[in-house]
Amino acid sequence: MAASGGTKAVVAALAANLTIAVFKFVAWAMTASSSMLAEAIHSVADSGNQVLLLVGGKKARREADAEHPFGYGRERYVYSFIVSIVLFSVGGLFALYEAWQKFQHPHGIEGKWWWVPLAVLIGAIIAESFSFRTAIIESNLVRGTQSWPKFVKTAKAPELPVILLEDLGALIGLVLALCGVSLTLLTGNGIWDAAGTACIGLLLVAIAIVLAVETKSLLLGESATAEHVKLISAAITVKGAKLIHLKTLHLGPEEILVAAKVSVPQDATGAQIADAIGDAEARIRAAVPLKCVIYIEPDIFGAVDKAAAHTTERA
Repeated sequence: MAASGGTKAVVAALAANLTIAVFKFVAWAMTASSSMLAEAIHSVADSGNQVLLLVGGKKARREADAEHPFGYGRERYVYSFIVSIVLFSVGGLFALYEAWQKFQHPHGIEGKWWWVPLAVLIGAIIAESFSFRTAIIESNLVRGTQSWPKFVKTAKAPELPVILLEDLGALIGLVLALCGVSLTLLTGNGIWDAAGTACIGLLLVAIAIVLAVETKSLLLGESATAEHVKLISAAITVKGAKLIHLKTLHLGPEEILVAAKVSVPQDATGAQIADAIGDAEARIRAAVPLKCVIYIEPDIFGAVDKAAAHTTERA
């Protein structure tokens, strides 16, 4: 993973979730609370997701080869999309199923271990808060002045938005579980435990859908950011060159493909055109802080319009 901040946030979340999952399973075994079981499965799903993100980051670093000439940068998008599927199925749907079962056969939390779920949930909230804080700090290093929703929507590196949403969902889910367990203990009615579980399931499904939609856009192929497109255009049009058209595509979070058609003087020699293209490529790489694969096609400005007009006349 090229972004060390993303890796740091993923590792922090993984450590927190593995620890929390163990304690949640212990609390479920001692109390049979459906909220605790849903939260335990949620932590297991999150841990698996963080492993997937780390695996995706490692695979994305492979060098380009004949079969994949543009490299493996999009592996990170593929694994992030898998994360959304895991969160939806293992986390969200399981919690909803468990809630349905508990609604059919509600029971309170009894016995001398009634305090265990409360202690585990409060401890989990503290641990998740530290993980969430790490994700926020690392995200702020690259977020700039963007709002949080815009950052999640436009980020090209998927790890930080995924961890942010997972940690936020985990914190809200823990609060919902704490409410459900507390009300069950106070009233002796297991319906509250089931309601907390259902709310957790709906929350996870909603987060999974958001992640799936955003990651799908990256998989389909997003252009460079508006800021980077502006920098590329400015780099090409130095020295009076005219840009006929420009297309960009993210080959991975830190790599973009730049394809441009640029006007050249009608009387320019091949050597002059080659030098101009080389200079433009150097300026693009200096202007944009990303790895760039650049293809620039020279053309005589106006030739494209004339060809299009000729085609229209023939039609």
